[in-house]
Amino acid sequence: MSDDLEAYPLTPERWDDFETLFGPSGACYGCWCTHFRVETSERNNMDADAKKQFMKDRVMSGPPPGVLGYIGDRPTAWVQVSPRLELPQWNSPKTVSRPVDPADAEDPTVWAVSCFFMGSRDRGKGHSHRMLSHAVNFAKASGARVVEGCPIERTKQSKSVGLYVGSQRIFEAAGFAEVAKRKDGRPLMRLVL
Repeated sequence: MSDDLEAYPLTPERWDDFETLFGPSGACYGCWCTHFRVETSERNNMDADAKKQFMKDRVMSGPPPGVLGYIGDRPTAWVQVSPRLELPQWNSPKTVSRPVDPADAEDPTVWAVSCFFMGSRDRGKGHSHRMLSHAVNFAKASGARVVEGCPIERTKQSKSVGLYVGSQRIFEAAGFAEVAKRKDGRPLMRLVL
């Protein structure tokens, strides 16, 4: 695990770095980290440019929707972490990430770590552990009392794109405990701050 990775809230002055990290294709198939932020019916009608503009508008209006990681001056990693109430798809009753208590979906002190993204050259190097720690610290400093994640138990390779939700191993190492499992390999995990 590298000790030279630092992370900062994604504020408007860091948008260009976020754009650089996500590249011309917008990270995971043009998602621009809108998968959990935008209702499926609306997102299906958006092209990559519209998703990028949605996320840019969100960053510009604040508060920061997550933390951006750097090695030196180079943007390296991203974790989306914000109150559950900002993530309609995270709360959908059809998803494995739906809240245990439906009231948590509207509670501004219940946060979710919903997406990770690493630049391809930085995957598989242990940066997710540091980014999750930065995300938890950011959530706590922003008033969170609980942080949840819905990671994947395992993938075939450490650099899998399917790890955008994080791996169960890194959540366990950070002290998260399983509170529900609605599908094999996809626990809902919680850390009380």
